[in-house]
Amino acid sequence: MPNCKSFLVTEAERKHVRRRATSTTARRELSSSCFFFLQGKAPKEIHAILRETLREHAPSYANVKNWVAQFKRRDFSTSDAPRPARHKTVSTSEIIDQIHELILEDRRISAKSIAEQLGISRERVGSIIHEDLDKRNFSAKWVPKCLNAD
Repeated sequence: MPNCKSFLVTEAERKHVRRRATSTTARRELSSSCFFFLQGKAPKEIHAILRETLREHAPSYANVKNWVAQFKRRDFSTSDAPRPARHKTVSTSEIIDQIHELILEDRRISAKSIAEQLGISRERVGSIIHEDLDKRNFSAKWVPKCLNAD
């Protein structure tokens, strides 16, 4: 492994890296990368510095390259971008009632056509039919699961 101490020019840089090395979170690594980017260091130099100080906890070179590209776009945020929240559940009582009404109107209706009419996934329709309505498909008709000869 090459000696990377030549990259750390001043004692302030060394202290900064040591301070950042105490935590292995990506946010701190990103912050360190931002610090070195603003000093004009290349991704290879930044990666070498991080590998020297963080050893096995250092981010990959690909991550460092992505961070430098992000900084070049003038995006210096060190927090994750907001992600979309989990979708609201489709298994509401209104949807279950609508599916039940469609099945009562036409027992030969397919889960695919129900899904298209209601704008939900076919898998969700199947789950509602089998689990919530307790029905199964028998001879191309939706019938209750507990149907017996009586």
